[in-house]
Amino acid sequence: MAPKTIETRILFLSLAALLITEAATGVLLAEHGYSSLSILGVVRAAEILLFFLIVSAWGKGMSSIGLAQGRRVAGLKKGLIWSAVFGLCAFLGLAVLYAAHIEKPLGLIRTHLPPDTQGIVLLFVVAGLVSPVAEEIFFRGILYGFLRRWGVIVAVAGSTVIFVFAHAIISGIPLTQLIGGIVFAVAYEVEENLMVPITIHVLGNIAIFSLSLVS
Repeated sequence: MAPKTIETRILFLSLAALLITEAATGVLLAEHGYSSLSILGVVRAAEILLFFLIVSAWGKGMSSIGLAQGRRVAGLKKGLIWSAVFGLCAFLGLAVLYAAHIEKPLGLIRTHLPPDTQGIVLLFVVAGLVSPVAEEIFFRGILYGFLRRWGVIVAVAGSTVIFVFAHAIISGIPLTQLIGGIVFAVAYEVEENLMVPITIHVLGNIAIFSLSLVS
């Protein structure tokens, strides 16, 4: 049984909400002296609420994006299992790179951290928790659900390419987002529960930030 198909109007309403909030981000950054991470956190939280409102008021409810109330805890548990397997595969991949004498393979996943403790804590909260939830709701719950009407390959490839380019605007082609986008989409397809890719995404980001902190 495939994830439920998202209607065209839900995709366009969600895309409009996303574009408006992202435009508001640019205005706030240009006009105010607030921390960019603080603004990003507020914007991502607003996007989550707007997505929930859209699918609840004009769509088929939270179950249509894989967040049926009675399945969230089960999805979290399965997400932990997927995360453990994904983490093991990533560890083995890094080990192979070390064995192949490739210098500093952690550089492939290392991210730039703020210089102060407050900024690091904010990064973990915003980019490690809030942003992954917002991204999974849109890219997997809504976009993947819309593309799924044309089959698994189209949905996985399409949602992953758009996910990658959404991050590539400022950082080139991001390898972690490419691999992550495929894993998140496949996990959602297999489990039909958005809590699974949300959990993988959150724990993956936190793991990357933690490695960047100690390396």
